[in-house]
Amino acid sequence: MRAFSRLLVLSLLCLVASVPSYSQSAITQVLQGATPTNTANSQSDPLGRTTPSNSVLGFLKAAQAGDYSIASQYLQMSPARRQLEGEQMAAKLKFALDHAFTGSLSRYTQPEGAPQEGVALGHQKLGTMSAGDVEVDLDLVRVSDPNAGRIWLISADTLVKLPELSDQLEARQVESKLPGALVKNQLAGMPLWQWLAMLLAVPVAAGLGWILLAVLEIPVRWWARRRGQLDVASWRSVSGPMWLLTGTLLHQVFMFRLRMPLLPRHYYFQVTYIALILSATWIAWRFVRWSLHRVRMRALARGHAGTGSLMLMVERILKFVIFLLGILAILGNLGFNMSTALAGLGIGGLAIGFGAQKTIENLFGGVSVLGDEVFRVGDVCRFGDRTGVVEDIGLRSTRIRTEDRTLLAIPNGTVATINLENFSRRDKILFKTNLGLRPESKPDHVRFVLSEIRKLLYSHPKVETKTVRVRLTDIAGTALNVEILSYILTQDFGEFAAIREDLLLRMMDVVEDSGGGLALPSQTLYLSRDSGVEKEKADSAAKKIAEMRDGKKLPFPDYHQDDISSFKGSIEYPPSESTLRKSDDGSGKSR
Repeated sequence: MRAFSRLLVLSLLCLVASVPSYSQSAITQVLQGATPTNTANSQSDPLGRTTPSNSVLGFLKAAQAGDYSIASQYLQMSPARRQLEGEQMAAKLKFALDHAFTGSLSRYTQPEGAPQEGVALGHQKLGTMSAGDVEVDLDLVRVSDPNAGRIWLISADTLVKLPELSDQLEARQVESKLPGALVKNQLAGMPLWQWLAMLLAVPVAAGLGWILLAVLEIPVRWWARRRGQLDVASWRSVSGPMWLLTGTLLHQVFMFRLRMPLLPRHYYFQVTYIALILSATWIAWRFVRWSLHRVRMRALARGHAGTGSLMLMVERILKFVIFLLGILAILGNLGFNMSTALAGLGIGGLAIGFGAQKTIENLFGGVSVLGDEVFRVGDVCRFGDRTGVVEDIGLRSTRIRTEDRTLLAIPNGTVATINLENFSRRDKILFKTNLGLRPESKPDHVRFVLSEIRKLLYSHPKVETKTVRVRLTDIAGTALNVEILSYILTQDFGEFAAIREDLLLRMMDVVEDSGGGLALPSQTLYLSRDSGVEKEKADSAAKKIAEMRDGKKLPFPDYHQDDISSFKGSIEYPPSESTLRKSDDGSGKSR
């Protein structure tokens, strides 16, 4: 009941504000000041007949004030005819407009007129007046007046059909069945019975609007119950503005059927259209807030912090756009020239854009970063020449915790343009190293090392078999260079470091088993006799290669695919002597 009373008071205030005042009322001042006119013509024509809308409104104001002599100046008639029957024709036209007109008076504000299909140049059709089988167009024509210049007048074609239309309207009048006091007495140009009907329609429209929303809430509750959402808080958040919208629309329907006099009707619809704009803006505002809040919560629940921040920024931008469109719609309804306002906004926006160029650049950079989701909070990334963990992605900058534990803030405009490498998104890690064998190693010793290292990599469970590459790349210089490359099947760098260490140690064992050794990185002067190659191990390695050669099983250029498959996973990793392979009970048995 409290909400109903508030709506009732608001509606009454709107109705009171819609009363046209012959003094300098607030709405009349706004309308007069908002109606765009041509300055030169306004000075030459004291009646302001410079646009079609101004001519009809000027006629209605003069006729409603009872000054039919001035009202006849808005009619296309010869001076002689205007003197004889101008006032009578103005009264008939006023009666026809009040009881039979359908159209718009505030739309035609251009001095040259707006192009209309099927309407001749220099003419403007504002609407129609109909009663029974008689229909008359409200047509205005632009003529040249020796004293006022180019002006708009209600055309003679419209005036010719007025007598027949007036006869039809008088036969259909409702006033003949009402008490004479309510019909004869008027307030602000409108009979008392219409004021009474307008006031009575306020609670009726509000009640019908409430019933309509209550009926509409039934399927909403059913749908929410099926989805397991028993609360309908989201619906009730828009029920207030929806009530205002439906109540205002229903009241407009009543008033349209009431056939108010045209000038009060014009003011009434201007005020109620503002209520409709406010309610529609209110609904859009709450819908954007509710829907984007749900999207943001879902993104945060799934760990998409970037999407959540993006939705928050989009919500703020959309709310500002909705508010701005609502203001422009209200000003346009009051008759302001929106082309001038939009041009002013464009110039102001251009000035702001030049002054806040970097801020806007960072803002759009943040939108790009959050939208692409190239990285997330917690990812390890390299930004240019700096590496660190992403701690926060803001609207202006991205903050990174570097390896030195310092906090680095990079503007989003820079983030969107620099090369960015995300280490957390890799699916495997490259293992690459070079072995330098002693230059005096025999070819079969080198073959032994190559075959054993390949077997080692093929056998390791954490090494990707298809990417293994072990090749002798150089025999010049102080060492025989062997390039070793493969991918380690892990995404964690700590685990990769442990696997790399294990592989390097096993490779050292292979080199030692070959009877050779790693080349020294520089020239060395030995002061004692060099022990050279260990003969027994060297002979064993050479014998093994000879056996493989005799059996036609030399693994060059590579092992056979069947051998590779048999090697896979034959190495224990971690090694059996590693503490990681102990059972949880400390018995020392391998798991």
